[in-house]
Amino acid sequence: MDALSQVSNFAPKVLHWFDRHGRSHLPWQQDVNPYRVWISEIMLQQTQVATVIGYFERFMARFPRVESLASAPIDEVLHLWTGLGYYARARNLHRCAQQVVEQCGGEFPATVEALAELPGIGRSTAGAIVSLSQGGRAAILDGNVKRVLTRVYTVEGWPGQTKVQHQLWRIAEQLTPQARCADYTQVMMDLGATLCTRTKPRCGECPLQDDCLAHAQGRETEFPHSKPKKEKPVKSTQLLMLRNPAGELWLQQRPASGIWGGLWSFPELPLGEDANNALVDGLLGQSIQGQIQERWDSFRHTFSHYHLDISPVLIDVQKMPSQIGESQSCWYNVASPPSVGLAAPVKALLEQLKQQQPLNII
Repeated sequence: MDALSQVSNFAPKVLHWFDRHGRSHLPWQQDVNPYRVWISEIMLQQTQVATVIGYFERFMARFPRVESLASAPIDEVLHLWTGLGYYARARNLHRCAQQVVEQCGGEFPATVEALAELPGIGRSTAGAIVSLSQGGRAAILDGNVKRVLTRVYTVEGWPGQTKVQHQLWRIAEQLTPQARCADYTQVMMDLGATLCTRTKPRCGECPLQDDCLAHAQGRETEFPHSKPKKEKPVKSTQLLMLRNPAGELWLQQRPASGIWGGLWSFPELPLGEDANNALVDGLLGQSIQGQIQERWDSFRHTFSHYHLDISPVLIDVQKMPSQIGESQSCWYNVASPPSVGLAAPVKALLEQLKQQQPLNII
């Protein structure tokens, strides 16, 4: 079915539903401006609304304006992002804020094309900023909208494929009305989040049920098509939890690029290496006098493209070196932690260590 066949009634139907059932209480829907919309859109990528609300409110309390975000240390930005995952979003957020301040005088560009030139802002996010904060006509195509459109028009193929994306963008552009663009953008996200959900869609309450091809065919949950499965490789590592006599834990800042880029983590050691030998041989940058206290059960952390099996090793360090290796590092006090970004598994281990009394025997 061609989207043009429904242009005349598609927007009126969803906007009528929005006027009765649309969401208007979310924190980023208050005091709307491009900066607040941008922060919320970046946080909402790959993350549920319920999770984002608290992060957004804490982020806004600390960085109420783009200038305050641009001038903040990246460690503080990553600290407030800890737990949201996909940390490249936070690094791009910081870079983008600096660029907006330095090159745009603190004002976000007014067009989709100009916004999409900024770090971390793609076409859909740019469209959301233009429509939600400025009322401009701009299509969006986030995960919720893709789900609605693929079902209404039974769009075959994984939406990540270029040809499928192009088809969805054509439909999204055709359906976007000339008026009430902010409300239309919001209702398309609302429909996907509240009715046209991934499992158990509430089709009986949907304003598009009479037009939805997937619903007519009883194939709602077949769309959107899943990404072709590819077996994820498994990698393994040891995390060496070095604890000094004061109970502080040694953390190192990871390189800016790559997994957990810019975050703070325990030193790593390949799974086949002996932790005792690593301490003595100076594999961490210098010889360390320490004793293994516990080897914790390994656990798995999954990234988008591989699994990582982590084996934590708790080591009590007798002497307290001021520096280990050449990387940025610190002794982390679990009772009064510094404001630094932590990888999710490291945060969980630190919480566990906070509750554990030092052991005197292996």
